[in-house]
Amino acid sequence: MISVDEALERILKSVRPLGSERVALAEAARRVLAEDVRAKLFNPAFDVSAMDGYAVRAEDVQPGVTLRMIGASQAGAGFDGTVGPGQCARIFTGAPVPSGADAVIMQEETRAESDAITFECDVAPGRSIRFRGEDFSQGDVLVAAGAALDPRKIALTAAGNVADVAVSVRPRVALLATGDELVAPGGVVGPDQIVASNSVGLGAFFTGHGAQVRDLGIVTDDRDVLGDALGRALAEKPDILLTTGGASVGEHDFVQDMLKANGVDIDFWRIAMRPGKPLMLGRTGKTVVFGLPGNPVSALVTARIFVLPAVLRMMGGALPAPLYLPLAEDLPPNGPRRHFMRGRLVSDAERGTQVEPIRQTDSGHLSSLASADVLIVQDENCSGKARGEIVAAHML
Repeated sequence: MISVDEALERILKSVRPLGSERVALAEAARRVLAEDVRAKLFNPAFDVSAMDGYAVRAEDVQPGVTLRMIGASQAGAGFDGTVGPGQCARIFTGAPVPSGADAVIMQEETRAESDAITFECDVAPGRSIRFRGEDFSQGDVLVAAGAALDPRKIALTAAGNVADVAVSVRPRVALLATGDELVAPGGVVGPDQIVASNSVGLGAFFTGHGAQVRDLGIVTDDRDVLGDALGRALAEKPDILLTTGGASVGEHDFVQDMLKANGVDIDFWRIAMRPGKPLMLGRTGKTVVFGLPGNPVSALVTARIFVLPAVLRMMGGALPAPLYLPLAEDLPPNGPRRHFMRGRLVSDAERGTQVEPIRQTDSGHLSSLASADVLIVQDENCSGKARGEIVAAHML
């Protein structure tokens, strides 16, 4: 049995980035950038009004002064003239600021009688103007390589007039569930059976992190059937093969033997952690194989702690850093295995954001995991921690 830190080190040494490809920006959601995205223009491209009102020369305006309106500037149709002394121009949000004007006064601070506009305030130069390049300039790095493209970063990239991006190749993750007791969701559940939740949950988890997921279904606890299924799965040469169940030492736990029979070199198969001790790592060719526990909580916890870093490394992405937060309640002592305890984020005006341990720690209780926000890291042989002490926590 090896430590969590050693297991993670071995896993990360076993994977490499998969390379890059160019994709249309509209197809780049959740993809990891392989190159910096640089702006191809200035934003705004010219000085624009931040509101509806009148473009003026600041030196002409004081309470009660009346200026003559000489034209109008709209978004997509600017005013070609020049605002001179004693003049103003009608302007709308997003419209170019006319030559000669250096401020915009909102229409609520004016009175209009035909083309005579009376102002009820004074104004400083630059008021209500978004200046050229204020948001970003041509050539600026908008999104750095290694970032995952969420909707905000995609919108920023589009604003920089970038239509396609270089992204890391998405890892192909194959899922294979094992167990006589498993029935697919929606199926008829016999008296000795349970619904298979692991593949569905793991598939959603890794799809959400940018991987290509293929569910290979459920295989019974039969050596020959399992061996054939593993052989077919490995023949497809996925980047990662995840099995769930059958990784421990029971009489029906055949996964390790059948992986070896299919040419997989096993690196390790037990980790000093809870939940999730029977975690297996192996490799054949370019395929990395993880044997995850069958218990649903254990499978999802080990996927988050160990498999996700491998997926992100393959995509050239940054490994997720833990949060460091004060405890909302006391944490009990821990034994010789590192504990990844379910926890909720809570906050109040006095103490700010804290993490609250969830007392239900059974590896089969999915409801407690579903209500958790984080996994609290409790080190080996920890004597316990008091409320208010700082702990590390991994976002789920």
